[in-house]
Amino acid sequence: MTVDAYAGLLKRNRNFRLVWTSQLISEIGDWFYTVAVMSYVIHETGSATSMALVFVMQVLPQVLCSPLAGVINDRLSRRSIMIGTDWCRCAIVATMLLVVHAGALPLLYILLFLETVMWALFEPARTAAIPNITQGEETAIANALSSATWAVAFALGSGLGGLVQAYLGRDSVFIINAASFAASALLISATRFVEPHLQGLPPFRLRDLFSFTPILDGFRYARQSPERFRTMFVKAGFGLLGVNWIALPLLGEREFPIKLPGVAPADEGTLGMSFLLSSRGVGAIIGALAGSAYAGIIPARLKRNIALGFLAGAIGYMTLSKAPNFYVAALCVMLAHAGGSAGWSSSTTLLQRITEDKFRGRVFSSEYAMSMLILAVVAFATGTAVDAGVPVRTVSAIAGAAALIPAIWWTIASRAFSSGTDR
Repeated sequence: MTVDAYAGLLKRNRNFRLVWTSQLISEIGDWFYTVAVMSYVIHETGSATSMALVFVMQVLPQVLCSPLAGVINDRLSRRSIMIGTDWCRCAIVATMLLVVHAGALPLLYILLFLETVMWALFEPARTAAIPNITQGEETAIANALSSATWAVAFALGSGLGGLVQAYLGRDSVFIINAASFAASALLISATRFVEPHLQGLPPFRLRDLFSFTPILDGFRYARQSPERFRTMFVKAGFGLLGVNWIALPLLGEREFPIKLPGVAPADEGTLGMSFLLSSRGVGAIIGALAGSAYAGIIPARLKRNIALGFLAGAIGYMTLSKAPNFYVAALCVMLAHAGGSAGWSSSTTLLQRITEDKFRGRVFSSEYAMSMLILAVVAFATGTAVDAGVPVRTVSAIAGAAALIPAIWWTIASRAFSSGTDR
């Protein structure tokens, strides 16, 4: 897992290169617009609960749509799903531009919900398609690169999004994001690869969406292997750190504003929010690269990465609660999300290795649903608690302590630090 390995994969594998480029472009645009939406809501309402509702609208559809997404991704072309949902997201985000001008906050929530429905269909398709466009160790390299790319996009998008809004205005942020989805759709349209899960299937019928038999089959399949079933819950454990979606913007806005020449005082909090979120992305980059360099595709090391990831997340958020300034806070956030990124990508590689292709869409959809449900509950509870008078720093400390629970559970259940040799 070296820079040469990543560069080699991109050079020789055209399909992955196109999918990866589309991911990079669209995700940078995503984080541009997330900062713009959050800053708009907090400036309009001043309510942590309202900001939490923004996040809930961005994750709840993933829970509601995951069963259908699993069936769709195991019955239809994953390539076609990615292209179609990208074009839908382009139109939805472009419409948000008009809503923000009209000040129609309820309609903004509806559009956020619809945009996330498209993501709930797109992301399992992309994850499930990676083993179709890579081979052997390429799959682990691709997963690590995808995780690191998400982190790079988060760091760049969050940081640049605040700067673009401060200097060019909010409209430009939404225009860039809509264009990024159009570019992503065009890139994926240029891919060509075999999709084995389509072979031998009967024609897809609309009523198949309302049949729970395939979903139950996927669940029964996961239950056949304790290791597979356990690994499906790893991302749900990292969902306990969902406090970051409320705590980091509020800390940046209220306690760590950033002053830059030519930036209006009203936008200094937006920059603080933007840069603190960006530090999360930097940590995720470090975690994805370091974790994959250590573990590769070795199951014992992948399990160890997950345990250490939970521990780093716990320490990071407990120490964040005592951060005296922006720089210390940024380091704490980087530590927490370096662990989260290493654990997230390791669980993805581990689950891909132990899941058959024909079940992969349903398994990953269920996994995303569980993690997004925990994220939504934690984020909304955080916003409600802050509005009720609980300090943001206290909420961060509680979240860090809670992350110790999955750290202990995974270490015991998976024997992550057993004395046996890595294999």
